[in-house]
Amino acid sequence: MNRLLTMHWALICFLGASLVGCSPGGPVVLGVAPTEAPLPLADAQRFSEDQLVTLSGSLVEKCPEAGCWFLLKDEGRTVKVDTKTAGFVVVDVPLNRQVTVVGRWVKDGNQRILAASGLRY
Repeated sequence: MNRLLTMHWALICFLGASLVGCSPGGPVVLGVAPTEAPLPLADAQRFSEDQLVTLSGSLVEKCPEAGCWFLLKDEGRTVKVDTKTAGFVVVDVPLNRQVTVVGRWVKDGNQRILAASGLRY
């Protein structure tokens, strides 16, 4: 009986360790998860304002107060990404982290920015 209990606990410990090893440590998704393959910024800028666009690059600067916008850089080009209407902020996303963002182009004064709907890092 004692040996059966020992084997039972060994099995429970093994399964527990296996589950911990498979615990979520992967990407973090904020808002709606990007599902399309990212485009280079140069190509994505040709999209109209009614089309979803997915970009990937490095988060190089962010709103220091609320994290409601950030600058995304890819291959020497930079675009401002607004997260206000998406319902998430990037306060906890580290600078220089590789991110993938999905959104739509909008006008902000004289410039065109991406209004994000989701982000993965």
